[in-house]
Amino acid sequence: MNGESKRIVLGVQYDGTPWQGWQTQLNGLTVQDRLEFALNKFTLQNISTVCAGRTDAGVHGLEQVVHFDTTLERDMSSWVRGVNTFLPPSIAIRWATEVAHNPDAQDNFHARFSARSRMYQYVLYNNPVRSPLLEGKAGWVFRKLDVERMREAATHLLGEHDFSTFRSVQCQAKSPVKSMYSIKIEQRGDLIMFTLHANAFLHHMVRNIVGSLIYVGNGSQQPEWLKELLDGRERKFAAPTFMPDGLYLAKIDYDPKWALPQLEVQNFLWS
Repeated sequence: MNGESKRIVLGVQYDGTPWQGWQTQLNGLTVQDRLEFALNKFTLQNISTVCAGRTDAGVHGLEQVVHFDTTLERDMSSWVRGVNTFLPPSIAIRWATEVAHNPDAQDNFHARFSARSRMYQYVLYNNPVRSPLLEGKAGWVFRKLDVERMREAATHLLGEHDFSTFRSVQCQAKSPVKSMYSIKIEQRGDLIMFTLHANAFLHHMVRNIVGSLIYVGNGSQQPEWLKELLDGRERKFAAPTFMPDGLYLAKIDYDPKWALPQLEVQNFLWS
């Protein structure tokens, strides 16, 4: 039965390796294209989705948050099982919930604009020889990295700054000023994980930061170099954009009032 318009929120997980990023393209080879294809097959309606944050080609989503509006009446479990039937193995809906929605109100839930902060993780394999089993799932550096040096360098990025140095020329953000709440760098054997938590991120910001931290970790630059880069606000002086393979959109933070059934942050390479 059809009724009043309602807003459905989904938690979507995906392996970005086969896809040309999140945002829809004419070739249809994006996560959004495949998700909307599956939604349309399940509902027999044209449904457009809005995500919390776009990801580039090869970047993964541990928990992307998506919303859409529909008049269809379905159990939340049906949204999960039904839509997953039409999704490829690299994409899955992990949970679904309905949020209060008034088309005339100004404070409705919005996957992007209601987000309070975002968390990304980058998993790096640090070994002289590449691992075929981690291909597409982790970045790779063959030179030994000093984690303590990278941690020291990362402290210069904490707080509110103009992050123009780490901003892609294709970035469409209105302002390069963002607040970096924390940068955590952990090591387990040959794996190093960078966890960055900020109110928002610029295009390629995480990959550019990780690339520059690697220059510090391998001894090419001193930890203070990160402060010099930040103050200089010139992209050309920082390290090249690092590979997308190990980057994961880990979590989007929302006000508890929305009661989203979000998962605990858990990178499968780290658990």
